[in-house]
Amino acid sequence: MNDTHVVAICGSLRDASFTRIALDHALSVAADLGASTDHVDLRDLDLPVFDPDDRDAGDADELRERVTAADSVILGSPVYHGSYTGALKNALDYCGFDHFEHTTVGLLAVGGGAFPVTTLEHLRSVCRALNAWVIPHQAAIPSARSQFDGDAFLDEKIEERVGTLGRRLVEYAHIEPDPNTVESIENVGGDD
Repeated sequence: MNDTHVVAICGSLRDASFTRIALDHALSVAADLGASTDHVDLRDLDLPVFDPDDRDAGDADELRERVTAADSVILGSPVYHGSYTGALKNALDYCGFDHFEHTTVGLLAVGGGAFPVTTLEHLRSVCRALNAWVIPHQAAIPSARSQFDGDAFLDEKIEERVGTLGRRLVEYAHIEPDPNTVESIENVGGDD
């Protein structure tokens, strides 16, 4: 086992979530490379709608502890109205620079229809504002209902792409971070 810890945060609250299946695959590849893993299922956490006057509501401390423990984080979300889910946004609002700064982040989006690029772009922007280091490789799963048979991928190329994401999260977990981004300098977050 190496000293890398990879955490996945699933932005889907559906019981039969393709996002969760894909994240589990990426984590299994990371584990095969010797990393320890943790899948943060937001259904299991009590996270009320974020209120900056109550940053420690519900299970916020548990979420932040699990994210802070990560060398790499993979954020996964289904496409909701061309972006990522409110559940994932809410979870990210409970976190800040202390939890993501200089952390390697991988991105995964799952779409019911066409290629889910905008979701990935939005997540990349948020991670840059948190001063995370987002790996260039990202995984997108379009037309998700036709891509799985139970927990198994039907398209080997998509399975490989998701697996590569898990591998990159281990390979780049300890990369030297870039200097702070303009977005992170100008965005203190949550101070309105």
